[in-house]
Amino acid sequence: METLRQLLSWFTAPAHWSGPDGVPERVVEHLELSFIAVAFALAIAVPVGLWVGHKHRFEFAALSTANIGRAIPSFALLVIVFIVMVNVTPGIAFGPGPTVVALTLLAIPPILTNTSVGVESVDPDMVESARGMGMREREILTRLELPLAAPLMMAGIRTATLQVIATATLAALIGGGGLGRLIVDGFAQGNRAMTIAGAVLVSALAVGVDLALALVERAVTPRTSSAQRRRRLGEWAFFPRRPRPRAVSEPVPPTGSGTRP
Repeated sequence: METLRQLLSWFTAPAHWSGPDGVPERVVEHLELSFIAVAFALAIAVPVGLWVGHKHRFEFAALSTANIGRAIPSFALLVIVFIVMVNVTPGIAFGPGPTVVALTLLAIPPILTNTSVGVESVDPDMVESARGMGMREREILTRLELPLAAPLMMAGIRTATLQVIATATLAALIGGGGLGRLIVDGFAQGNRAMTIAGAVLVSALAVGVDLALALVERAVTPRTSSAQRRRRLGEWAFFPRRPRPRAVSEPVPPTGSGTRP
């Protein structure tokens, strides 16, 4: 109960909502790190995933690379990138550079996997029909495969964004900003309320972004199939169709040369 009181007191203190170390500034830094990393990941993973899914080539290599990226722990990936940048580019090693690189590598696997699988799962008969109608390969990709794969692609973007927002908290360990600064500084100062407040803010930010991306995912999902399915279910539930009567033909008497009148 005392911890809850301290947490409420921390949130209601005006000093924590203004200045360079205030909550709004930390939220903006956190979102900047996350969205820049997701943007780089989209620029890399989406073209590769579209090419792999459309051409049906190098699927095993692409998915294996993505799975290897998923297997590496987030903190280990951040440490590896930080060590490499300290040795290669020490001038930008302390700051947002290593964090953006690590978060980009973390966001690529789910986007690449969902993009390639979404394009590859399009009905081959529809693709062949489009080719038979004279559509070019680029038109097939942009007008047929891409719209049908958009929901699965958006699901991968949503997963990657949430992973990035959660992992961006670790940026404070190597001199970065964001809401992780509250958690690290809270541990260093022995301020339990600040530490819990940082965790609560990260969770709230992740939930808010997830809800926003859920709306985007719903917007890009084709609505015709679900609407028609609900309409058909309603018709069958309230107005069941009666079976059509079959036409019964009258028997025709056999005719032949041996038939007598």
